[in-house]
Amino acid sequence: MGSCCTPDNSCSTTETTAVAVADSTVTVYAVSGMTCGHCKSAITKSVSALDGVISVDVDVAGGLVTVTTGGEPDDAAITAAVDDAGYELTGRA
Repeated sequence: MGSCCTPDNSCSTTETTAVAVADSTVTVYAVSGMTCGHCKSAITKSVSALDGVISVDVDVAGGLVTVTTGGEPDDAAITAAVDDAGYELTGRA
């Protein structure tokens, strides 16, 4: 029996996940230089690798990257990840 299971065999991980999502922060960043699906996947992969990042949503047409983090986002790390992917984060949208 794993540590996530309660004595009645119901799994408690869904409660933990709900709490994590409730405490999450959604931040939208303006990113220049994105033009296609490759741009979207490169940024998603780079930013998703950061600690604390729950999800990344890239809007290529709008030039926006929405990052969901557990707690406050590390703007410097996100800026560096976008830069590493070859794009420029110009600030919060």
